[in-house]
Amino acid sequence: MHLAVSLNITSAPGQAGPDFSYIAGFVRQLEAAGLDMVVLADRVPGKGGSRSPFEATTLLAALATVTSRIGLVATASTAAHQPYNLARRFASLDIISHGRAGWSATMAQDPREAANFSRPDGFSPVDFRRRTGEYIGVVQGLWNGWEADALLFDKSDGRFHDPEKMHLLDHKGEFFSVRGPLNVARSPQDRPVLVLSGLWEADLDFAARTADVILLDEGAAEDVKLRHDDLKRRVVACGREPEAVKLLITIGGDVVVDRLDAFFRTESCDGFNILMPPLPSALRDFVDRVLPDLRRRGVFRQGYCGATLRSHLGLAGGDR
Repeated sequence: MHLAVSLNITSAPGQAGPDFSYIAGFVRQLEAAGLDMVVLADRVPGKGGSRSPFEATTLLAALATVTSRIGLVATASTAAHQPYNLARRFASLDIISHGRAGWSATMAQDPREAANFSRPDGFSPVDFRRRTGEYIGVVQGLWNGWEADALLFDKSDGRFHDPEKMHLLDHKGEFFSVRGPLNVARSPQDRPVLVLSGLWEADLDFAARTADVILLDEGAAEDVKLRHDDLKRRVVACGREPEAVKLLITIGGDVVVDRLDAFFRTESCDGFNILMPPLPSALRDFVDRVLPDLRRRGVFRQGYCGATLRSHLGLAGGDR
């Protein structure tokens, strides 16, 4: 069973948000508990604008210096950044964190973001999703621009890199034109982990081709099982192994161990994404009650299996 925590660091109205030392201590406790990854969200779902005291990728960089094992995933909007800049930022974060970084992107349309791309004839949800799909493809293409041993730094022969191991993207699409490559070396885990959420039916084939982790909303057990099996079939149809994409069910503040165990044992998911406020009481309940019970039942591991986020999740790339 894989376990992630989506940490809501937004402050309540009229109150100051938690400072960095508080957040860092919280994440270090999640790391000590052996969580696969923490997802850093910087806005309240459905609310206008960011309400976080920190920008998510900046916070990820800082947390990378005070943790050593837990995966660090940051949300970043496809509307607020150009794909080259976002790809470069996450590639840099992956190197800083020694292969523990991931990008959380949503396929759901946010009206505030869609408004940034208004056209004379309007910008529909379909347009937004096509643009997001192209954007993600560009980012992943840029991450694959350098092979692992492409950079030589050979002063004696005056060779910075092996041209045969550098791949230009040369993307010319409906929304973006990007040549590449990035001026950042290949990631210690080959590329940052891509986490997708907010999927519609029309997004499922795209997600099956591109995602490393898919976050699914909780639902009735039979519905969750059907979604799981459908997505795994789509992954295989794309020529990937079924385990190449991890499906995590998002669970809200009450975590019932029996329910998690039941979902997992019926092969309805690969694990869970726990929505958690940064409150000591929520952390204590999860670490002291939920995790020990899951370990007693033999469904959650005792410790980390490797150093990178991909190795935690059992994804291709792993440790190099």
